[in-house]
Amino acid sequence: MIRTGIGFDIHRFAPGRRLVLGGVEFASDVGLEGHSDADVLCHALADALLGAVADGDIGQHFPNTDARWKDADSVGLLRAVIERVRVKGFRVVNVDATITAQKPKIAPRVAEMKARLAPVLAIDTDAVSVKATTMEGLGAIGRSEGIAVMAVATVERL
Repeated sequence: MIRTGIGFDIHRFAPGRRLVLGGVEFASDVGLEGHSDADVLCHALADALLGAVADGDIGQHFPNTDARWKDADSVGLLRAVIERVRVKGFRVVNVDATITAQKPKIAPRVAEMKARLAPVLAIDTDAVSVKATTMEGLGAIGRSEGIAVMAVATVERL
């Protein structure tokens, strides 16, 4: 049995925070606001995976009201989601994500993000797709107020 899930996340920029995408830290004067490290790529992937196995969403499993998740490493949260996927009797086949941001430049770091995420997802790097686009200056993302990610995950029963 094959299943597909969709995930979306968005965070606004905030001064004094690290900017982490896909477990990779970017040099930046601002990071993303959030209870955890606010890694929108990991969060969108987690939601896509949870959706694929009909197991709620990231906010249900790692609520921002729980001090345990304060400044949590989102790669670790993604690892926990992968364990939930496995317990439900599935494995990841592939993931595809689009990062929407005016800044920073994403393309130069895509290979690094794929290499960081693939072992966590227990798939080859060629099954991890990370792309980027801008909003051409339109809307909150276009005004460089934050970053959004849309992700799709495909899983299959073990």
